[in-house]
Formats: sequence, structure tokens, C-alpha cells
Amino acid sequence: MEIKRDFYLHKLINRKNNGLIKVITGIRRCGKSYLLNTIFYNYLLETGVDERHIIRFAFDSAEDLTMIGESLIKMEKEKRRADPEKFMAYIRGQMTDQGMYYLLLDEVQMLDCFEAVLNGYLRKNNMDVYVTGSNAKFLSKDIITEFAGRGDEIHMYPLNFAEFMSVYKGDKYEGLSEYMLYGGIPLVVLRDGAGEKAAVLENLFSEIYIRDIYRRNKLRNEGELEDLLNILSSAIGSLTNPEKLKNTFRTVKKSKITSNTIKKYLDCLEDSFLIASAQRYDIKGKSYIETPKKYYFSDLGLRNARIHFRQFEQTHCMENMIYNELCMRGYRVDIGVVPIAEKDKAGKVIRKQLEVDFVCNLGSARYYIQSAYLVPDEEKRVQEIRPFRKIDDSFKKIIVTRDVVPAHYDEYGILTLNIYDFLLNPASMEG
Repeated sequence: MEIKRDFYLHKLINRKNNGLIKVITGIRRCGKSYLLNTIFYNYLLETGVDERHIIRFAFDSAEDLTMIGESLIKMEKEKRRADPEKFMAYIRGQMTDQGMYYLLLDEVQMLDCFEAVLNGYLRKNNMDVYVTGSNAKFLSKDIITEFAGRGDEIHMYPLNFAEFMSVYKGDKYEGLSEYMLYGGIPLVVLRDGAGEKAAVLENLFSEIYIRDIYRRNKLRNEGELEDLLNILSSAIGSLTNPEKLKNTFRTVKKSKITSNTIKKYLDCLEDSFLIASAQRYDIKGKSYIETPKKYYFSDLGLRNARIHFRQFEQTHCMENMIYNELCMRGYRVDIGVVPIAEKDKAGKVIRKQLEVDFVCNLGSARYYIQSAYLVPDEEKRVQEIRPFRKIDDSFKKIIVTRDVVPAHYDEYGILTLNIYDFLLNPASMEG
């Protein structure tokens, strides 16, 4: 069964022949290779590109490597990457005329000097280059710097809810429950049964993600990183920082880990795209607050597998899901802070901070969003809109709830959306 990834396909189509190296980044197993080598490849064929003008090459394929006179086993034994001269000679042999050629390269980090090779191809007017990779550079936010300003990143996420529902056989209500529990890693979504899904997730975590982070970052203390992951998994959407986490380690684990070491681990987890951080933003002061931050998992299934599906708080999971959806849509997402001063019953001025779950910016557009799992009564509604009432600007303010209610505005112009409309219809925020 093929899962459509039209959102990313259109990104590739819009960047076709733009003179830059298209770099597809994202967490392992989110579908990067399939997007490039199957979905985009088929699109090129369907639009009339001659098959001989599409050069696909996977540097982790033993069969492909033999075409350039290389051996995957020999490369592994000698701990080296593929010879760039052999690869370039192969490409020259494939380009038999002056027509446009599309170069689709998978796991390109296994080619020695790949940055220089690819930058050289950009000087050719008849070559359009697309790459994926999985090493420290390609799983890092800094990959584009490797191409001296000639890289164009397409960041890919696991399936969002709309993509998930394109292959889910039940209704959207059952689908959301399953999606929040097992996430959107394509390999997991296509498995049948709870046991199968859970087993795949736990195996991916231990055999792919954790092992890869240790190897790439040359980490020594395996237990500390995994303990940190457990703490973050149990507290998604909670404000924290390395100092707070250090105190948790000392209290719970009797560990002497330093805040600098924790910061290093957090950076490793973010660079692997396993987690993402959201900074706090003072809406009135129009300035960022460096610490503490909130951390969210790029895939809820991985988060739930990390704690063996024992701690499934739907309120926090929904918040994490909304954060991921907004990021996928291209918004810069921060945590909003609204400082206020109020008098208590004795007339004493009390200063406090109200929180807006998400401040979302894209160009000149801004939205303020509250994630409210349920809004059962007027008291809860007043609580949710209170921070909005303290913001003195005209940007749209939205409450997203799991209550199955039609979209509607209240007397203050605040839009309430149900989570299903929000996730399945990107235009729903426009009301």
C-alpha cells in the first residue's frame, strides 16, 4: 500500500530546476528515500522525462556500488567511503546528450568528498540534483552550510494525521486515538495489530535511533542519555532546562551528571530530529526568553514506546500533535508568555505570567493557539481565553479542542476549532 506524500512531492516539484541542491532531511524512517526514489521518480516519468535522464543511485546499495567498481563489504572493512572519481566517471558515462538530467542520490554521505562533487555538478546547466542522507551532517540542522549556500532543504516529518487517515480504514475518531498512540512512522502505520506496532516502535528506538546517536556523537555513557529520554518522555510539553534536569537526575538517579553534559545530550537529540524545542516568547515585551524551554517529540509513537505505553496523557499528547502539525505547515512555533499585574483581595499587586500554548509565525501572519483537550463548561472556556484577552493586538486567536463542535467565533472574536477540522483542513485556521 502506497502512502501519498503530496505535501512533500509538491515541495520538490516547486524546486525543480532551481539551480540548487535539493536536500531532504528528517528523522530516520520518516520516508525520505521513498519520497525521492519512488514518488518523485514516478512523477518525473509521468511528466515525460526520459527514464535514461533520471539517474538514481543509492550509496548503501551493494548492487549500485558494483556499477562504479566499488564493494560495500570492502568499504565497510576498510572503513572508507566510495571513491568520488569512480562515481563521477559513472555519471559521465550516463550523460550521453545535452538534455536535462535528474540526479537522485540516496545516503550520499557514503560518497567521499560528496560536498565538492555535488557543488561541482551545480555548474552544469543540464543537471538537477536531489539528495538524502543519514549521517551526522544530514541529520543535523546545519547540513545546508555544507553546500556553501547552494542547498535547498526540504524537511520531512513522519506522517501527519491527514496522511495517516489516507490509509487508515476506520473513522477519524478511532483514527485519532490510534495516531496519538502509535504515531506516524510509515513502517509502523502499515503494520497490523497493536502488538506489531509496539514491537516495531520499540525496536526502532533501540536499534536505530539510540544506537545511531551514540555512534555519531561518540557518546560513552549509554545510561545517561536513555535516562534523559525517559524524563523528557514523561514530561512532554513541560518547561525545563539543563539545570532543572540535572536536579532531577540527582534526586531520582543519584547521578552527578552536569548541566553541560545534559545540554550536550539535548543537542544530540535535537540534531537527530528525535525531539524539538520551543522557546518562550514575551508577547508584550516582544522578546525571547532563553530558558526554560518546552520539548516535544517528532513522533508520538516513539515517545509512547519509550515509556512502554504506560503514561498516555491525552492532554499533553494532543499539545505535542498540534505543535508537530504547525511545524510541518512551515510555522515558526514559540510558547507565548503574557506578563500581567493584578491586585489580590488585600489590594497588593501580584505579578504573574499567563501562557499561550503556541505563537505561530509565517511571514507576516501570526496566530495564537491554545490546546484545550476538553472545554466542558464556561469556567474552563474563561480559563482558556484569559491569556488571549490580555493580548493587545489583532492577530487571530484560536482554541483547538477535541470536543466535537462546529467552528465558531465567540463575542471576543476568538475562534474555536475541533481537533479533527484543524488537522484535516489546513484552511480551517482562516475560519
